[in-house]
Amino acid sequence: MRSRASQGSELITKINVTPIIDVALVLVIILLVTAPLLSQADLKVNLPQARTNEAENQRNVSITLGRDGMLAVDEQLVSAGDLRGAIARRLGEEGEGVLVVVRVDSGAPYSDVRMLLTEARAAGAHRLAIATRQKTKAGS
Repeated sequence: MRSRASQGSELITKINVTPIIDVALVLVIILLVTAPLLSQADLKVNLPQARTNEAENQRNVSITLGRDGMLAVDEQLVSAGDLRGAIARRLGEEGEGVLVVVRVDSGAPYSDVRMLLTEARAAGAHRLAIATRQKTKAGS
């Protein structure tokens, strides 16, 4: 005679992976939620907003200061004394609402950047931007 337990039921020979998958997915969700919180410092910071697409999609005037101190407005080399006049001429050619982009070598002192921004404002620029290099995924 057979026992009562074995009459109506069969032995379970397979492992039920559904609970393991449920636990793994919950752990993945917890990791995705907490990872951004762990990678930031606990300081209150009001970050500036950047608008890179805006500068690419419109006409603009570029002021460039090279490592050797050479100045250029768009492609035209200018002296420091003629900078304000050259910017004013380019702004007059382009019309109203032109974005002036200041490009400075990363090794230049901040006082040079401030001088270029002041000269651009004095020449009549109302919209200014400082060009930066975007980081690549490799961190350079």
